[in-house]
Amino acid sequence: MAKLLVKPDGTKGKVHDISPKSAGWGYVGFSLYRLCAGQQVREVTDSEEVILVLVEGRAEISGSGEDFGELGDRMDVFERKAPHCVYVPNGSDWSARATTDCVLAVCSAPGKGNHEAQVISGIEMETRGKGTNTRYIHPIAMEDRDIADSLLVTEVFTPDGHWSSYPPHRHDEDKFPEMTYLEETYYHRLNPRQGFGIQRVFTEDGELDETMAVSDGDVVLVPKGHHPCGSPYGYEMYYLNVMAGPLRKWRFKNHPDHDWIAKRDAG
Repeated sequence: MAKLLVKPDGTKGKVHDISPKSAGWGYVGFSLYRLCAGQQVREVTDSEEVILVLVEGRAEISGSGEDFGELGDRMDVFERKAPHCVYVPNGSDWSARATTDCVLAVCSAPGKGNHEAQVISGIEMETRGKGTNTRYIHPIAMEDRDIADSLLVTEVFTPDGHWSSYPPHRHDEDKFPEMTYLEETYYHRLNPRQGFGIQRVFTEDGELDETMAVSDGDVVLVPKGHHPCGSPYGYEMYYLNVMAGPLRKWRFKNHPDHDWIAKRDAG
């Protein structure tokens, strides 16, 4: 199994380059560029569809022969503004030219050619959870939006002292409608940047049980099992989730020992 905690490779250029091959799974890819103003990148999509997320800064984006102009509305991810995002289908290409220093995430998964290149609009913040389980969501491309073949992408802001992806839940079996098999990546940011967060990835049988201290810019791979994370007092946590599997549905089960929390809050 691939190492679950992936540190950035440097501070400029392509600092993350996670493929299904490097992760040891079959669907999700995630890469991240840190670009200086004026820098340009271009990639072909081959067999994969892509969602570009401008995490921070502005850039001129083109994809699949269309020029989408300058995009980007938040200079710091913790402004909590909705991100500017672009979908690009498989069998195409995309390019980005940074007009300010920017952070560009590239989320990928197998494409089927069913959707056209487009700016993903209408992203509105949602609140999830109660008490110190409260967090704030930007559902960029979840299953209620028919804008991708495989990709499910969302952003989460977890206030300091709160938990997220909690109660612990898993989506690692292909048995819809009870559960769907979805691989997942977490791209973490912390505010202030010198902070840390905690993420545990574990299976109920104990075969996998890793608890990681995540720093600003780290990526955590979730091949299976439960995967809660927590943010210590004084440090706000952000993460960008990418999920994909054989079916573009998000169906999960809470850990049986902790499902009572969800049932209590629902009541």
